[in-house]
This record gives sequence, C-alpha cells and structure tokens, in this order.
Amino acid sequence: MPTMRAVDAAVAILEKEGVDTLFGLPGAAINPFYSALRKHGGMKHILARHVEGASHMAEGYTRAKAGNIGVCVGTSGPAGTDMITGLYSASADSIPILCITGQAPVARLHKEDFQAINIADIAKPLTKMAMTVLEPAQVPGAFQQAFHLMRSGRPGPVLIDLPFDVQMAQIEFDPDTYEPLPIYRPRATKAQAAKALDMLAASERPVIVAGGGIINADASDLLVELAELLDVPVIPTLMGWGTIPDDHRLMAGMAGLQTSHQYGNATILASDFVFGIGNRWANRHTGGLDTYRAGRTFVHVDIEPTQIGRVFAPDYGIVSDAGAALEQLVAIARERKAAGELADRSQWVADCQERKRTLHRRTHFENIPIKPQRVYEEMNKAFGPDTRYVSTIGLSQIAAAQFLHVYKPRHWINAGQAGPLGWTLPATLGVCVADPDATVVALSGDYDFQFMMEELAVGAQFNLPYIHVLVNNAYLGLIRQSQRGFEMDYHVQLSFDNINTESTADDGTDNPIKGYGVDHVKLAEAMGAKAIRVHDPEELLPALETAKKMLVEHRVPVVVEVVLERVTNISMGVEIDNVVEFEELALTSADAPTAIISMLD
Repeated sequence: MPTMRAVDAAVAILEKEGVDTLFGLPGAAINPFYSALRKHGGMKHILARHVEGASHMAEGYTRAKAGNIGVCVGTSGPAGTDMITGLYSASADSIPILCITGQAPVARLHKEDFQAINIADIAKPLTKMAMTVLEPAQVPGAFQQAFHLMRSGRPGPVLIDLPFDVQMAQIEFDPDTYEPLPIYRPRATKAQAAKALDMLAASERPVIVAGGGIINADASDLLVELAELLDVPVIPTLMGWGTIPDDHRLMAGMAGLQTSHQYGNATILASDFVFGIGNRWANRHTGGLDTYRAGRTFVHVDIEPTQIGRVFAPDYGIVSDAGAALEQLVAIARERKAAGELADRSQWVADCQERKRTLHRRTHFENIPIKPQRVYEEMNKAFGPDTRYVSTIGLSQIAAAQFLHVYKPRHWINAGQAGPLGWTLPATLGVCVADPDATVVALSGDYDFQFMMEELAVGAQFNLPYIHVLVNNAYLGLIRQSQRGFEMDYHVQLSFDNINTESTADDGTDNPIKGYGVDHVKLAEAMGAKAIRVHDPEELLPALETAKKMLVEHRVPVVVEVVLERVTNISMGVEIDNVVEFEELALTSADAPTAIISMLD
C-alpha cells in the first residue's frame, strides 16, 4: 500500500471527487495542505483577500454550474470563524461547499494555543458535518464522507478541520482505487406522482410554484415540460427564478412581499391549487399564511422530510428529489395527454396572461438624480438572455427581481435566506471562475458593495471580468424604508462631505457625488478595476455598452456606479394582497419587455 502524508491523500481525494478549483488563503496552520496542492499541481487556486470572501466565492462557484462543489481553504482560528457566514448562507440555500481549515496540533487543542479554537462545534449547527480530524488515518474517510453528505439528500456545506500534525502524518492510502460513496436522494413513486396529479386535475385554477430545488436537481427542462403538458402556469420563487424563461407563455410571475410582480401575486390569489416543487414556503414568498392559503389546496414536494409541514401542513406531501419527482410527473402526464385525459385550461392560462400583460410597474423615469427603476429598464436593453445576474439583499436586489428578466436556470444567483451584505462581489467572482465565457452582472447597493470591496482586487489579479452595477443613494435603503414604520430615519445615512471630493466635476458641472461620501470610482480604480459613473438616465445604456467593451479589452471587473436620488420607496408590503405601490402603474404595457408583450399579444 502506498504511503503519503495525510494532506497528499486529501488533495488526491479532492481530484477524484471532481474538484479543480479552490478559493482561500494560506497560513501557518494550513501550509502543509498548500504544500500538497503545490506538489499536485493540477488545481487552480484563487487567492482571496478575506476568508469570508473565499467562502462566498465557493458558493458562487457551486451555484453557477450543476455538479460543482466549491472549496474554500483557510488557516486556523479566525479563518474558520470568518467562514461561518458562508456556511450559513450555503446551508440556508442548500448549497454544497467544503470548508477546510488548519488547526493547532492535537496535543495543544485544550491549551488555548495561538489561533486554536473549537471550530467544529461552532460550525456544527450550520453544516451537514463539522469535524476536527484527530487521527491521521481518518483523513481519507472524513473527506469521502464529506462529499457523500454534501451531495446526498438536501445538499449543504461541510467543514473539515485539520490539525497541523495530522496533516503532516504519514498514512497508507491508494488513490488509484479510491471511489466516491454512492449518493442518496429520495425518489417519488409512481403512485405518489399519480395522486398529486389527480389532486391537480380536480382543480380549476392550478399553479406550480417552482423552487430552487429544481435548479439544484438540474431539472428545469422537466419543469417546463410538465407545465406545458398540463397547461398550468408557473410561479417561480426567487431561488427558482430561471426554471422557466420569463417570456414563456406559462411564466406567471413571482409572488411575495418584496421580490414579486403584481401579476404574480394576482395569479396566486386567483388560484385554487398550488403545487410546490423544491420550495420551502419562505416567508418573503408567502406573507401571512391565512391570506396565502385561503381557498387553496396544496401539494408539496421536497427532498428533505422535515421540510414537509415545517411552515404549514400541505394537503399532500411527497419526500423526493425535485428532479426524480418531475420525472415521474412528466411520465404520467405524457400518458394522460396521449389518452386525452387532461383538462382544457386555456381560459385560466389566458386570464394569467392578461394579468401579465397589464400589471406592470412603471420604470421609465427621466429624473436627475436617477430613479432606480430606470436602471433596470436600461439593463434589460443592454444585457441579453444569456446574462448571469448575481445579487444578495437590499432595495437593489428587490428592485432587480421586480424589473429584470431571467431566461435560464442558474442565471439569477442569489443568497436567498441569509442575504449577507458583502456577498455579491465575492460570489460573482466564483461565478466568473465557474463560467469564464459568460456575461456576468452583479447588482449592489453602496452598502453591500462596501462590505467586501477588497475582493475587487481578486478580480483584477486573476482576470475575472464582470460588470458590477452599483446603485448609490448613500443610504441603507431597505432599512430606511423599514424604519418608516417607526417614524424615524436613524443611523441609516451613509452620506458625508468627503474632503477629497471637489464641488465641481472635471467638466465644470456640479459633482454628482458631492455629499454622497465614498468615491466608488476612485476606489475601484485603486483596486485595479475599471469604473464609470452615471448620473443622467440617458447615459445609462451607453455606459453599460461601454462597460461591455471594457470587459473584452481589459479582462477585469468594471464598476458602473449609478448616482440615484437619495430616497425612493420600492413596492412591498406585509401581505401578498396588500403590497404598497409607491409609483403609479404603467398605463400601458410600454414598460414591459418587448419579448413578453409579443408573446402575449
């Protein structure tokens, strides 16, 4: 049996499990692992500027492509605690990432050694496994189990903590005969699928709620086929956005309190049957359950048994991987369609299409400073259906979900449940690594951008080009809007008179960011990125087109900072039948994308 260091075995297993890219930073306690990476020589490593950033890069990498497992690596103590937010975000959205941390030698773990901390116990509530490996011979098994758990059942993150002496120890291991453990995923039976379709057949106005589990299962094509066979409209969740193209005749809009469309909420309120597949009934989607559930029958499919009934008891629940369930549902639907047993739902579909044609929020504003709605109108013109969007939280994300359009799975990449500020920039870099030829566009408010802006340097160093649309109102906009309920505007202003900002711009006009505080253009350029500032709505589209050319020419991130009016309230509410609209609706369908209008007219 070959002998090697435990870390050499670990790196060999990473390769056998399909890992080719890691994100992280070396340090004393993890240097043996890095020496194994260097010796192996077959894996790409992206050097992060912050370990939390590395964990979000790993998330973006996983989320961008089916089968990917993002890996982040850090030294001991603070590196592990820095990764906790990434573990939380990944766990909340069922994203498999592997965090590897260095640790003090085993004999010093109870001696309060420098940067020694019980990271396994800290990470345990947020992971499917968190383990400090105390015996060198356990290293191969720990990594083998990690990949098995990350991929089985509801996907999720794992942390492996490696003491220095365990990394260095010699063990017996034969990488040539290593095999990954079989993956376990529950599968719906034919009888379960038939019962669910029988319940749907008994309804008059059914909808399918398509969740992120469909994207995790790489089953969007099956979802679209099922909807077309049954002629049933689809309401994607925020995590399921892209499972059906936005311009598909059965895409009925998103529902919810914030990241929703008026037509989506109206359709779910008009429905009498809701078939949830791979979703978790998140509160931003449902609002109050009395309103959401009233007069409707529910079927819920989820890979995790304890998700069934967690938020409310459905009328029928199926524990299954979303892809496996859709395979059964499609097979039965095909049989029933061939036998002429499926109901005619053309009137219901026409009603949904009419709502989609008419219930649009206004986007075309000519104000200076710019209103945020106009930003997304111009982005829809500038970026095509192959664009990948990345965002996390805030009014920028909420407005993006209301106004942008997504046409493919994994083309809206979002930290759904956790929504940590700062997530967008590093996650976008992970997406760029996973799909280097894609047009990738990040969306941030100024506060999200400022949280982890140092990672721009990573994009510049490793030539990871993407466009970062930064909407700047020098406010914690979402929190300010929430504070309206308390009749206050308290510690949410980011504006100040930056002593380095001149009152006039280079062209002699008033400087649009005077009083806005941080100069994001200078900051981006200092990090090695390119940057453009826009303060006139007529300049938005030309600036975005210029940014696309800069990507090709320079191969670095390009920040497009849009100077917004300080206060704009974005539509939202506390119930799906009571979303407050702060701007008048579009009087015609002029604000709707041409592709959607032509599809519905």
